[in-house]
Amino acid sequence: MQIEVMEHFGIKKYFRDADFFETDTAKRLFRQLKKIIPEGQLIALTGVVGIGKTTYLEKIQKQLAAEKNVIVAKSLSVEKSKTNLTTLITALFYDVSGDNGYRVPKLGEKRERDLQELIKKSKKPVVLFCDEAHDLHHRTLTGLKRLMEVIHEGGGKLSIVLAGHPKLKNDLKSPTMEEVGYRTVTMSLDASQGILRDYIYWLLDKCTNDNVKPKDVIEDQAVDYLTEHLSTPLQVEQHLTLALEEAYKVGIKPINVDLLEETLSSRIDEIEPTLIRHGYNERVIAEQFRYRPSEIRKLFSGGLEPNRAKEMTAEMREAGLPI
Repeated sequence: MQIEVMEHFGIKKYFRDADFFETDTAKRLFRQLKKIIPEGQLIALTGVVGIGKTTYLEKIQKQLAAEKNVIVAKSLSVEKSKTNLTTLITALFYDVSGDNGYRVPKLGEKRERDLQELIKKSKKPVVLFCDEAHDLHHRTLTGLKRLMEVIHEGGGKLSIVLAGHPKLKNDLKSPTMEEVGYRTVTMSLDASQGILRDYIYWLLDKCTNDNVKPKDVIEDQAVDYLTEHLSTPLQVEQHLTLALEEAYKVGIKPINVDLLEETLSSRIDEIEPTLIRHGYNERVIAEQFRYRPSEIRKLFSGGLEPNRAKEMTAEMREAGLPI
Protein backbone atom coordinates (compact mmCIF):
# COMPACT_ATOMS: atom_id res chain seq x y z
CA MET A 1 0.00 0.00 0.00
CA GLN A 2 1.33 3.44 -0.91
CA ILE A 3 2.26 5.86 1.87
CA GLU A 4 -0.06 8.60 0.58
CA VAL A 5 -2.98 6.15 0.62
CA MET A 6 -2.21 5.22 4.22
CA GLU A 7 -1.99 8.86 5.27
CA HIS A 8 -5.26 9.71 3.49
CA PHE A 9 -7.20 7.01 5.36
CA GLY A 10 -5.35 7.35 8.67
CA ILE A 11 -3.64 3.96 8.47
CA LYS A 12 -0.55 3.80 10.65
CA LYS A 13 0.86 0.37 9.69
CA TYR A 14 0.56 -2.23 6.97
CA PHE A 15 -2.13 -4.87 7.41
CA ARG A 16 0.47 -7.62 7.26
CA ASP A 17 2.09 -6.18 10.40
CA ALA A 18 -1.03 -6.49 12.57
CA ASP A 19 -0.85 -8.76 15.60
CA PHE A 20 -2.24 -12.30 15.57
CA PHE A 21 -6.06 -12.45 15.47
CA GLU A 22 -6.88 -15.29 17.85
CA THR A 23 -10.25 -16.89 17.23
CA ASP A 24 -12.14 -19.24 19.55
CA THR A 25 -11.18 -22.08 17.18
CA ALA A 26 -7.50 -21.17 17.43
CA LYS A 27 -7.68 -21.03 21.24
CA ARG A 28 -9.44 -24.41 21.41
CA LEU A 29 -6.91 -26.06 19.10
CA PHE A 30 -4.01 -24.67 21.12
CA ARG A 31 -5.46 -26.09 24.34
CA GLN A 32 -5.74 -29.48 22.64
CA LEU A 33 -2.21 -29.26 21.27
CA LYS A 34 -0.77 -28.47 24.70
CA LYS A 35 -2.39 -31.61 26.06
CA ILE A 36 -1.39 -34.07 23.36
CA ILE A 37 2.08 -32.83 22.36
CA PRO A 38 3.74 -34.16 25.57
CA GLU A 39 2.25 -37.60 24.81
CA GLY A 40 4.25 -38.14 21.61
CA GLN A 41 1.73 -37.79 18.79
CA LEU A 42 1.70 -37.25 15.04
CA ILE A 43 -0.53 -34.24 14.41
CA ALA A 44 -1.76 -32.73 11.14
CA LEU A 45 -2.89 -29.09 11.31
CA THR A 46 -4.56 -28.09 8.06
CA GLY A 47 -6.11 -24.97 6.56
CA VAL A 48 -6.58 -23.25 3.22
CA VAL A 49 -4.04 -20.76 1.88
CA GLY A 50 -4.37 -17.48 3.74
CA ILE A 51 -6.17 -18.79 6.82
CA GLY A 52 -3.15 -17.99 9.01
CA LYS A 53 -1.39 -21.34 9.57
CA THR A 54 2.16 -20.00 9.55
CA THR A 55 1.35 -17.13 11.93
CA TYR A 56 -0.52 -19.56 14.18
CA LEU A 57 2.45 -21.95 14.22
CA GLU A 58 4.81 -19.15 15.19
CA LYS A 59 2.57 -18.19 18.10
CA ILE A 60 2.31 -21.80 19.30
CA GLN A 61 6.07 -22.30 19.07
CA LYS A 62 6.79 -19.12 21.04
CA GLN A 63 4.32 -20.01 23.79
CA LEU A 64 5.59 -23.57 24.13
CA ALA A 65 9.21 -22.38 24.20
CA ALA A 66 8.37 -19.76 26.85
CA GLU A 67 6.61 -22.32 29.07
CA LYS A 68 9.65 -24.66 28.80
CA ASN A 69 7.65 -27.85 29.36
CA VAL A 70 8.67 -29.23 25.95
CA ILE A 71 11.62 -28.72 23.61
CA VAL A 72 10.55 -27.04 20.38
CA ALA A 73 12.30 -27.99 17.14
CA LYS A 74 11.65 -26.87 13.57
CA SER A 75 13.28 -27.03 10.17
CA LEU A 76 14.39 -23.70 8.71
CA SER A 77 14.88 -25.13 5.21
CA VAL A 78 13.11 -22.91 2.67
CA GLU A 79 12.97 -25.57 -0.07
CA LYS A 80 10.07 -27.50 1.44
CA SER A 81 9.54 -29.63 -1.66
CA LYS A 82 13.11 -30.94 -1.20
CA THR A 83 12.89 -31.41 2.56
CA ASN A 84 13.49 -35.04 3.50
CA LEU A 85 13.90 -37.13 6.63
CA THR A 86 17.61 -36.30 6.92
CA THR A 87 16.86 -32.56 6.92
CA LEU A 88 14.26 -32.94 9.68
CA ILE A 89 16.46 -35.20 11.81
CA THR A 90 19.27 -32.64 11.51
CA ALA A 91 16.89 -29.94 12.79
CA LEU A 92 16.07 -32.17 15.76
CA PHE A 93 19.75 -32.62 16.64
CA TYR A 94 20.38 -28.86 16.49
CA ASP A 95 17.34 -27.80 18.54
CA VAL A 96 17.37 -30.59 21.14
CA SER A 97 21.11 -30.14 21.79
CA GLY A 98 20.90 -26.34 21.59
CA ASP A 99 24.03 -26.40 19.42
CA ASN A 100 23.81 -25.33 15.76
CA GLY A 101 27.31 -26.70 15.30
CA TYR A 102 26.38 -30.18 16.50
CA ARG A 103 28.13 -32.87 14.43
CA VAL A 104 25.24 -34.98 13.19
CA PRO A 105 26.32 -38.57 12.41
CA LYS A 106 26.15 -39.39 8.71
CA LEU A 107 25.47 -43.11 9.12
CA GLY A 108 21.78 -43.81 9.56
CA GLU A 109 21.98 -46.38 12.35
CA LYS A 110 24.32 -44.31 14.53
CA ARG A 111 22.34 -41.15 13.76
CA GLU A 112 19.08 -42.63 15.05
CA ARG A 113 20.76 -44.16 18.11
CA ASP A 114 22.41 -40.86 19.00
CA LEU A 115 19.14 -38.95 18.57
CA GLN A 116 17.33 -41.52 20.69
CA GLU A 117 19.86 -41.03 23.48
CA LEU A 118 19.92 -37.23 23.12
CA ILE A 119 16.15 -36.93 23.54
CA LYS A 120 16.14 -39.38 26.45
CA LYS A 121 18.82 -37.33 28.23
CA SER A 122 16.88 -34.09 27.67
CA LYS A 123 14.19 -35.45 30.04
CA LYS A 124 11.54 -33.43 28.22
CA PRO A 125 9.09 -34.24 25.42
CA VAL A 126 10.21 -32.88 22.05
CA VAL A 127 7.93 -31.45 19.35
CA LEU A 128 9.06 -30.99 15.75
CA PHE A 129 7.07 -28.49 13.65
CA CYS A 130 6.97 -29.00 9.86
CA ASP A 131 5.29 -26.21 7.89
CA GLU A 132 4.23 -26.71 4.25
CA ALA A 133 4.00 -30.43 5.06
CA HIS A 134 1.74 -31.05 2.06
CA ASP A 135 4.94 -30.90 0.01
CA LEU A 136 6.62 -33.73 1.95
CA HIS A 137 7.05 -37.01 0.09
CA HIS A 138 5.02 -39.94 1.40
CA ARG A 139 8.27 -41.77 2.21
CA THR A 140 9.29 -38.84 4.44
CA LEU A 141 5.95 -38.97 6.27
CA THR A 142 6.35 -42.71 6.80
CA GLY A 143 9.91 -42.15 8.02
CA LEU A 144 8.74 -39.55 10.55
CA LYS A 145 6.20 -42.00 11.94
CA ARG A 146 8.94 -44.61 12.33
CA LEU A 147 11.27 -42.04 13.94
CA MET A 148 8.65 -41.33 16.60
CA GLU A 149 8.52 -45.04 17.37
CA VAL A 150 12.31 -45.22 17.66
CA ILE A 151 12.36 -42.33 20.12
CA HIS A 152 9.55 -43.93 22.14
CA GLU A 153 11.43 -47.24 22.26
CA GLY A 154 14.41 -45.37 23.73
CA GLY A 155 12.34 -43.88 26.55
CA GLY A 156 11.77 -40.43 25.01
CA LYS A 157 8.72 -38.62 23.66
CA LEU A 158 8.62 -37.03 20.21
CA SER A 159 5.58 -35.33 18.72
CA ILE A 160 5.49 -34.06 15.15
CA VAL A 161 3.14 -31.29 14.01
CA LEU A 162 2.58 -31.30 10.26
CA ALA A 163 1.02 -28.07 9.00
CA GLY A 164 -0.26 -27.73 5.46
CA HIS A 165 -3.08 -27.22 3.00
CA PRO A 166 -6.19 -29.47 3.11
CA LYS A 167 -4.37 -31.60 0.53
CA LEU A 168 -2.31 -32.95 3.45
CA LYS A 169 -5.46 -34.26 5.15
CA ASN A 170 -6.63 -35.90 1.92
CA ASP A 171 -3.20 -37.45 1.32
CA LEU A 172 -3.20 -38.97 4.81
CA LYS A 173 -6.61 -40.51 4.13
CA SER A 174 -5.46 -42.26 0.95
CA PRO A 175 -5.02 -46.07 1.02
CA THR A 176 -1.28 -45.77 0.35
CA MET A 177 -0.85 -43.65 3.50
CA GLU A 178 -3.04 -45.77 5.75
CA GLU A 179 -0.15 -46.70 8.04
CA VAL A 180 0.54 -43.03 8.83
CA GLY A 181 -2.93 -41.54 8.47
CA TYR A 182 -4.51 -43.96 10.92
CA ARG A 183 -2.08 -42.80 13.63
CA THR A 184 -2.44 -39.08 12.91
CA VAL A 185 -4.51 -36.63 14.95
CA THR A 186 -6.01 -34.22 12.40
CA MET A 187 -7.06 -30.66 13.27
CA SER A 188 -8.42 -27.94 11.01
CA LEU A 189 -8.17 -24.16 11.22
CA ASP A 190 -10.78 -23.66 8.51
CA ALA A 191 -13.57 -23.17 11.05
CA SER A 192 -12.02 -19.70 11.52
CA GLN A 193 -13.48 -18.64 8.16
CA GLY A 194 -16.77 -17.63 9.82
CA ILE A 195 -15.16 -14.73 11.66
CA LEU A 196 -14.23 -12.43 8.77
CA ARG A 197 -16.50 -9.59 9.90
CA ASP A 198 -14.83 -9.50 13.32
CA TYR A 199 -11.45 -9.81 11.61
CA ILE A 200 -12.06 -6.78 9.38
CA TYR A 201 -13.02 -4.53 12.30
CA TRP A 202 -10.14 -5.87 14.40
CA LEU A 203 -7.69 -5.28 11.54
CA LEU A 204 -8.80 -1.68 11.08
CA ASP A 205 -8.66 -1.06 14.82
CA LYS A 206 -5.08 -2.36 14.98
CA CYS A 207 -3.81 -0.57 11.88
CA THR A 208 -5.47 2.86 11.98
CA ASN A 209 -4.75 5.94 14.06
CA ASP A 210 -6.54 6.33 17.39
CA ASN A 211 -8.87 9.02 16.05
CA VAL A 212 -9.96 6.92 13.05
CA LYS A 213 -13.06 4.72 13.25
CA PRO A 214 -13.73 1.75 10.93
CA LYS A 215 -16.70 3.56 9.36
CA ASP A 216 -14.28 6.35 8.33
CA VAL A 217 -12.46 3.78 6.16
CA ILE A 218 -15.23 1.48 4.94
CA GLU A 219 -19.03 1.50 5.08
CA ASP A 220 -20.81 -1.25 7.01
CA GLN A 221 -22.50 -2.45 3.81
CA ALA A 222 -19.09 -2.77 2.18
CA VAL A 223 -17.90 -4.89 5.11
CA ASP A 224 -20.93 -7.13 4.52
CA TYR A 225 -19.96 -7.39 0.85
CA LEU A 226 -16.41 -8.48 1.71
CA THR A 227 -17.55 -11.14 4.17
CA GLU A 228 -19.96 -12.56 1.59
CA HIS A 229 -17.35 -12.80 -1.17
CA LEU A 230 -14.11 -13.61 0.66
CA SER A 231 -13.09 -16.59 2.77
CA THR A 232 -9.71 -15.93 4.43
CA PRO A 233 -7.89 -13.16 6.33
CA LEU A 234 -5.27 -13.00 3.57
CA GLN A 235 -7.95 -12.29 0.97
CA VAL A 236 -9.34 -9.53 3.20
CA GLU A 237 -5.91 -7.90 3.48
CA GLN A 238 -5.28 -8.12 -0.28
CA HIS A 239 -8.66 -6.88 -1.47
CA LEU A 240 -9.03 -4.21 1.19
CA THR A 241 -5.65 -2.85 0.11
CA LEU A 242 -6.71 -2.82 -3.55
CA ALA A 243 -9.94 -1.05 -2.64
CA LEU A 244 -8.14 1.59 -0.59
CA GLU A 245 -5.71 2.32 -3.42
CA GLU A 246 -8.54 2.61 -5.94
CA ALA A 247 -10.64 4.75 -3.58
CA TYR A 248 -7.72 7.14 -3.18
CA LYS A 249 -7.34 7.44 -6.97
CA VAL A 250 -11.00 8.26 -7.63
CA GLY A 251 -11.56 10.34 -4.48
CA ILE A 252 -13.97 8.04 -2.61
CA LYS A 253 -13.98 7.91 1.19
CA PRO A 254 -15.09 5.71 2.87
CA ILE A 255 -15.01 2.57 0.68
CA ASN A 256 -18.47 1.59 -0.58
CA VAL A 257 -20.03 -1.46 -2.23
CA ASP A 258 -19.91 0.04 -5.73
CA LEU A 259 -16.15 0.44 -5.51
CA LEU A 260 -15.69 -3.12 -4.21
CA GLU A 261 -17.70 -4.46 -7.15
CA GLU A 262 -15.17 -2.78 -9.42
CA THR A 263 -12.06 -4.01 -7.63
CA LEU A 264 -12.99 -7.51 -6.41
CA SER A 265 -11.79 -10.23 -8.76
CA SER A 266 -14.62 -12.02 -10.55
CA ARG A 267 -12.50 -15.21 -10.65
CA ILE A 268 -12.03 -15.54 -6.90
CA ASP A 269 -14.54 -18.40 -6.55
CA GLU A 270 -13.75 -20.22 -9.80
CA ILE A 271 -12.44 -23.78 -9.81
CA GLU A 272 -8.73 -22.99 -10.31
CA PRO A 273 -8.20 -20.46 -7.48
CA THR A 274 -10.38 -22.54 -5.14
CA LEU A 275 -8.29 -25.66 -5.76
CA ILE A 276 -5.02 -23.73 -5.39
CA ARG A 277 -6.12 -22.45 -1.97
CA HIS A 278 -6.53 -26.10 -0.94
CA GLY A 279 -3.08 -27.07 -2.22
CA TYR A 280 -3.95 -28.38 -5.69
CA ASN A 281 -2.29 -26.59 -8.57
CA GLU A 282 -2.08 -27.91 -12.12
CA ARG A 283 1.11 -29.90 -11.46
CA VAL A 284 -0.21 -31.57 -8.32
CA ILE A 285 -3.50 -32.53 -10.00
CA ALA A 286 -1.69 -33.92 -13.05
CA GLU A 287 0.61 -36.05 -10.86
CA GLN A 288 -2.12 -37.33 -8.54
CA PHE A 289 -4.76 -38.17 -11.15
CA ARG A 290 -2.50 -38.65 -14.18
CA TYR A 291 -4.48 -36.13 -16.21
CA ARG A 292 -2.87 -34.35 -19.13
CA PRO A 293 -2.03 -30.72 -18.24
CA SER A 294 -3.93 -29.60 -21.35
CA GLU A 295 -7.07 -31.30 -20.03
CA ILE A 296 -6.73 -29.56 -16.67
CA ARG A 297 -6.31 -26.15 -18.31
CA LYS A 298 -9.41 -26.75 -20.45
CA LEU A 299 -11.36 -27.82 -17.36
CA PHE A 300 -10.36 -24.61 -15.59
CA SER A 301 -11.32 -22.46 -18.56
CA GLY A 302 -14.60 -24.28 -19.22
CA GLY A 303 -13.47 -25.56 -22.61
CA LEU A 304 -13.31 -29.29 -21.83
CA GLU A 305 -15.72 -31.74 -23.48
CA PRO A 306 -18.72 -32.05 -21.06
CA ASN A 307 -18.57 -35.83 -20.48
CA ARG A 308 -14.85 -35.72 -19.80
CA ALA A 309 -15.29 -32.72 -17.51
CA LYS A 310 -17.99 -34.60 -15.58
CA GLU A 311 -15.72 -37.66 -15.27
CA MET A 312 -12.74 -35.66 -14.01
CA THR A 313 -14.87 -33.64 -11.60
CA ALA A 314 -16.34 -36.82 -10.10
CA GLU A 315 -12.87 -38.37 -9.63
CA MET A 316 -11.49 -35.29 -7.91
CA ARG A 317 -14.54 -34.87 -5.71
CA GLU A 318 -14.28 -38.50 -4.63
CA ALA A 319 -10.66 -37.86 -3.59
CA GLY A 320 -11.78 -34.99 -1.34
CA LEU A 321 -11.06 -32.00 -3.59
CA PRO A 322 -13.46 -29.04 -3.21
CA ILE A 323 -14.91 -29.19 -6.70
